Amino acid sequence: MSEGISQPDRPADEISSGEGQTGDLFSKFDPVIAMREGLLAKGVEDPFNLVMEKVLSPTRAVCNGRDTILLGTYNYMGMTFDPDVIAAGEQALNDFGSGTTGSRVLNGTYQGHREVEDALREFYGFDHAMVFSTGYQANLGIISTIAGKGDYIVLDIDSHASIWDGCKLGDAEIVPFKHNDIEAMEKRLKRIPEGAGKLVVLEGVYSMLGDIAPLEEMVAVAKKYGAMVLVDEAHSMGFIGDNGRGVVEQAGVIDDVDFIIGTFSKSVGTVGGFCVSNHPKFEIMRLVCRPYVFTASLPPSVVATACTSIRKLMDGGEKRAHLWENSKALHKGLKDLGFQLGTEEPESAIIAVIMPDLEQGAAMWEALIKGGLYVNLARPPATPANMTLLRCSLCAEHSEEEVGEILAIFEKAGKAVGII
Repeated sequence: MSEGISQPDRPADEISSGEGQTGDLFSKFDPVIAMREGLLAKGVEDPFNLVMEKVLSPTRAVCNGRDTILLGTYNYMGMTFDPDVIAAGEQALNDFGSGTTGSRVLNGTYQGHREVEDALREFYGFDHAMVFSTGYQANLGIISTIAGKGDYIVLDIDSHASIWDGCKLGDAEIVPFKHNDIEAMEKRLKRIPEGAGKLVVLEGVYSMLGDIAPLEEMVAVAKKYGAMVLVDEAHSMGFIGDNGRGVVEQAGVIDDVDFIIGTFSKSVGTVGGFCVSNHPKFEIMRLVCRPYVFTASLPPSVVATACTSIRKLMDGGEKRAHLWENSKALHKGLKDLGFQLGTEEPESAIIAVIMPDLEQGAAMWEALIKGGLYVNLARPPATPANMTLLRCSLCAEHSEEEVGEILAIFEKAGKAVGII
């Protein structure tokens, strides 16, 4: 045994003989394996192994040999093929090479990393910005570092996996509450011992149903009980709010939250994550946040594309307006066809179509992909209330004609499968 690894509370002879061991460590995944094999046995195309042979634009690709409309990519503002963004990446690749081969606290801070953090500070109007290699790492690192043993994290039950994992890594007391329930959140905060460190974690847009949090009321309650507030704006940055700063801006609470988490892999159109804050001690996070300290930094080409994209999003008012029109048109069209949707009205660029069960959801997904439309098939346990969802994420580059095509494909597939 390696030194430092604690031993099971069992007799030594049992340990050495191997008796009583549970066997294959993969056995815990048997239900997922059975689910996947069951779908494939029915001849359904694998919805979790799609390959894009060629990407033609932010809204179209060749998938399984078919020209396909993309409606499940989170490419909300369509920045992936922006000429200025691509040119910035090419220039950085030529000037600085393909990677940094080191973490930010060693050799991994290039000029581009400083520039993208400057762009984030300007975009949000905050004093500090810290860039991570992924959005997942941003939540993992910030949450686990600021809330540790003896502290309390109060969070929405529908929070993203990266938020839950950040809570576990930091070893704080985790106190979940019912989704978007202001009263339930306040009850949890009331029970926390006086003087304990408290962090409330919320999301602007929840990625499964596309609904938004009542941030104005929730932030007020959190501050009433002396809690710090972190809001994940991954699915609203660039799109929601007059300047695209997210639901915190739309709700008028951007100056009241302590941390905003975001990602480059959605509206920004590349990869990476970040946190912005006005806390005067925030810069110490660069030395104490393990997922930041012990991870290689983003390649120069990636931070160059992100920086250019963020600065262009500052002037993205027309794109935002068109994306809202797309969201309203698709939501109304699907509702009029008879599909059950995750929200009564469009609240974001995500529209969730609720399926009766996984088997019919997979059949519907297959009918859509064969009809030339890609959406996400979301299944339990990642979804709320064990729902099966077809999750649609619109793009500012979808034309009015493409939205019409999408509705026609949904209608044909829905009738063929018996959903409508």
